[in-house]
Amino acid sequence: MTNHNLSQYLTLFRLRFLAGLQYRAAALAGIATQFAWGGLLVLLYRAFYEADPSAFPMSLQSTCSYIWMQQAFLAIFMTWGMEGTPISLIRNGDVSYELCRPVDLYWMWFTRECAYRLAKAVLRCMPIILFAALLPTPYGLRIPGWSELGLFLLSGLLALFNIAALGMLINVSTFFTLDATGIRSLLTSAADFLSGGLVPLPFLPAGLGQVLAILPFAGMENTPLQMFNGELTGLAAVEALLLQLFWAVAMIAAGRLWMKKALGRVIAQGG
Repeated sequence: MTNHNLSQYLTLFRLRFLAGLQYRAAALAGIATQFAWGGLLVLLYRAFYEADPSAFPMSLQSTCSYIWMQQAFLAIFMTWGMEGTPISLIRNGDVSYELCRPVDLYWMWFTRECAYRLAKAVLRCMPIILFAALLPTPYGLRIPGWSELGLFLLSGLLALFNIAALGMLINVSTFFTLDATGIRSLLTSAADFLSGGLVPLPFLPAGLGQVLAILPFAGMENTPLQMFNGELTGLAAVEALLLQLFWAVAMIAAGRLWMKKALGRVIAQGG
């Protein structure tokens, strides 16, 4: 990718990011929902921990911290929260106009997806983080060290790339099916569970957790949140980051090849 092309995508990112920052009313509604949902989850886990704290692989403090950071950055982590524009363009035929732009269609949609998610997260994360940080121990947010915060930010960026790459695979599938509802529902539901979106992956049986740890889904949510909690450090953290990078590169490469094949069979009807 040349410097000229890179500047184009940076401009696309900036424009989509700034557009996403305009939806403040939706952000306020999302913050209220995530406050309520996060609080309910904390109360639910507290009931379980009161019964037998030793039965869980994480402390209540770490679990509550996991929940609040999950809610704070839900706009990034929620695999189902894709930007709907690409699928709409493919279904109504307006993708032909996109093909006239002097940019790579895959990278354009990938850039917009990242900007869309990041803008929503920026609007929502700080109120939730501040609220959770003020809650009493162990129900509030665990304050991490600088190394843990750095690992979380790096892992979170790779998680964003993985989630965007998965979204692009769903978008490209629409070229072949014209209705990605089934594939989207199946993949995003599976990813939500397998990434630790419903329950942290350490809570699952050990054998299953070891398998899930090497799949791309763990790196979409569980990995950055475990790094924030200090559960992944040292060599284990490096291995997890490299695995995230591997899956991001693999899914992006697969998505680009699949899109090239899809665009080779596109037919625009009409005048």
